[in-house]
Parts: sequence; structure tokens; C-alpha cells
Amino acid sequence: MTATVTQVLDGLVAALQSIGVRAYARPADITAAPCAFVLLEAVDYQNAFQMGNPRMEFTVTVIASRTSDRNAYERLSAAVAPFGAGSVRAAIEADRTLGGVCLTLLVQRADNVRMISQGDADYLAVDVAVLVHA
Repeated sequence: MTATVTQVLDGLVAALQSIGVRAYARPADITAAPCAFVLLEAVDYQNAFQMGNPRMEFTVTVIASRTSDRNAYERLSAAVAPFGAGSVRAAIEADRTLGGVCLTLLVQRADNVRMISQGDADYLAVDVAVLVHA
């Protein structure tokens, strides 16, 4: 059985919530940091013969904190760490099948560290790339 995009989104959101991050399967206003938004970037249908094993690429945007917060970089560092209590990679890869929804997944990289603004507030954010074999 091939996973649907919604099933994978729900699985990624649940994994992120396991480390205490408010996670959303669609863009939303920043309610309170830390939070994360999971966005579908691409679907590759032709990854195997007869369209088996489609690949889905997702971007998890982690918003660590306001940039004026003294702990912003520490929270961001924990989020991009390869392991640890606040690690996005460790949380997502703890169950590479997302509860049996997909075949496997891989957290590929963290990049695009930047400031984002919403309203009168600036936040520190990073993107985490996730490849899912559905």
C-alpha cells in the first residue's frame, strides 16, 4: 500500500510533537515558538517499476524563537543536532515508517538558517529536508 500525502504529513507532525514542538501540516501564523510547519515540496512517481515506491520530499521549517531571545541559537542548535531531546532528525527518524504508513524515510539535511518576520516580531528559522519512500 502506498502512503498518501496526508498520512505522511500527519506522521511527521506527530513525530515533531513528540519533542514538544507545536507542529502544523500546513502554513499558519506563528502562534508561539518553538513551532514547525511541514510542507510537501515534490512527489516523484517514477521511482520504481510500475510506479511503485513513490518518493515524497518535504520541508520542515522549524521556528526556534524570537531573534532577540538569548536562547534562540541554543534552541536552533538543539533542533538541528543529529541526536538529543530536541533533535528534529532524531524525532522523525525514531520511527522511519511513521507508524507503518511509509516504507522508510531519511532526514537529509538542515539548511537555510534565516530570520523571518511576522507582524512586529522577528524569528529564527531553519529548514529540514525529509525524503519519504511511500
